Amino acid sequence: MNKSIFYHAGCPVCISAEHDIINLVGSENVEIVNIGENQSRIQEAESAGVESVPALLTPNGNILHINFGASLIDVKS
Repeated sequence: MNKSIFYHAGCPVCISAEHDIINLVGSENVEIVNIGENQSRIQEAESAGVESVPALLTPNGNILHINFGASLIDVKS
């Protein structure tokens, strides 16, 4: 993996964080995944260690949980 992946659920907190992440690292360096719209990616996020969104998965596998918006359990419901 050479890009970061930013997982979010589409809430206002997540959208604000998405804009900040893109401004910080550049859109070419991050894949944006809205798991509220694309629930098929929830299992991928969980397997990577994401527990809540918004969260950034770095290229070396670290998870950075950002300003708690929703747990993955809530998103799956």
